Amino acid sequence: MNNKITKFSSLACLSLFILASCGGGGGGGSDSNTGVGTVGGNTPADSNVSAGDLDLSRYVALGDSLTAGFSDGSLFRDGQLNSLPNILANLFAPAGGGAFDQPIVADNLGGLVDLVTPARNQPTRLVLTISNGSFSPIRQSGTPTTDVADVQVGPFNNLGVPGATSFQLPFAGFGSSAGNPFFERFASSPATSVVADAVSQTPTFFSLWIGNNDILGYATSGGVGTVGGTTPPFASTDITNPAVFDASFSGIVNALTANGTNDVRGVLVNIPAVADIPFFTTVPFNAIPLDSATAATANAAFAAYNGALQAAAAGAFAPLVTITADEAARRTINFAAGQNAVLILDETLTDLTGVPGTGGALLNFRQATADDAILLTSSSLLGTLRTPGDATSVIGVGSPLLDAEVLTEDEIALIESARTSYNATISGLASGSANLALYDAADDLNELRTNGILVGDNPVPLTSSFISGGAFSLDGVHPTATGYAVLANGIIDALNAEFNATLPKTNPDNFPRTFFEFPAGTDFTQ
Repeated sequence: MNNKITKFSSLACLSLFILASCGGGGGGGSDSNTGVGTVGGNTPADSNVSAGDLDLSRYVALGDSLTAGFSDGSLFRDGQLNSLPNILANLFAPAGGGAFDQPIVADNLGGLVDLVTPARNQPTRLVLTISNGSFSPIRQSGTPTTDVADVQVGPFNNLGVPGATSFQLPFAGFGSSAGNPFFERFASSPATSVVADAVSQTPTFFSLWIGNNDILGYATSGGVGTVGGTTPPFASTDITNPAVFDASFSGIVNALTANGTNDVRGVLVNIPAVADIPFFTTVPFNAIPLDSATAATANAAFAAYNGALQAAAAGAFAPLVTITADEAARRTINFAAGQNAVLILDETLTDLTGVPGTGGALLNFRQATADDAILLTSSSLLGTLRTPGDATSVIGVGSPLLDAEVLTEDEIALIESARTSYNATISGLASGSANLALYDAADDLNELRTNGILVGDNPVPLTSSFISGGAFSLDGVHPTATGYAVLANGIIDALNAEFNATLPKTNPDNFPRTFFEFPAGTDFTQ
């Protein structure tokens, strides 16, 4: 199962217009909970390997889906075996690293079944199919066999929980039916927390990568939430308040390092920008192709709207409401032959819907700019009819992308403000302790997007381009196994620099990337 795709035609990449959620990698295989020694890459033998100032005998990894090995929109067995911590554990082995146990799911199909609460069921993995000469991601058909009620007996070194936020890791009861189904199936007890299960193992070394979901719930929902408050309950589509993140993250680190007389060391991983993740960068803001006749028809339909904007800017509706000339220009709709900016709804614009004599037609429309982000999941909407049978409701032209379908530049600014604060907390804790290293994942993911990263002997750089880049899986958020290997090497570099170690790195090019649809009848439990 080492299918690897390194190149796609640009036409094929542009045709990838369907997707449904988030996920992770693939490769290797085992029915055991022990992941060490089963990843798809290699661990170089080197007599000069040394752990330096590290004791790697009991390594525990805490985090979210990026720690669990989530990929291609699902958690499946081979993805876990190629998880970021399991790759690290393999690299730690020749330097005194101990066993590394993971709560391995039941199959390679992915998905999760909750017979008591079906609403918590999780979907199968995304795979590529070929239709009309184009590649498209679809959910692999089949019935998942991983049951939430089939509780796995630990303890487990990999405590990555898909969907987890910073304030949930220390939450007692997160392993109950009222918590997270992924953690419920391997928590030591329903009343425990991820942090408690980690501390109980008295780790000598830990990795902590948490905080991504503290902004991703807001981002992937198109910014329908806001910056949350400082007291529960916290909405899943809100940005976690930086004060809450700071208290949660600091508390987790303190709990992990206050472990008796053990000289516990760890690596903290920061939060990447949404601008470097293909879920937010794949669909261009000017994704609407029009010929001159269609553009002229669309402009005629917006003539009254544009005229009313100019009137509002000239004070025609004062003192009830007015807008600046700059806002009028920003909101003016103009289509032309060629590629056009997508029509979007922007709730931050001045509300003109109550202006007398306009019939409520002055909606908060504008065309997207390069500073906005069209969600990958919205790509399948563009060019379709918002109202079946109404030819004037073409999404992106006559009907806008709605709030949940696009991130505006103002929403991106909110995300970036929170992320900057989160990363300041993370880097501050790392720099304030001789026992903590910092891995700048944000920098490496930015490098993937801007320049690409060369791996192994492959002259084609790994990039963040959707599918063709090789670093990100089919959900556009989580890495492929190759991408996780790149991140593992980044952590190794940080540990070697901080702790006088000479730990080996792996060759990311030896890991799988993208998988095609499996034939009907495939036994995913093997």
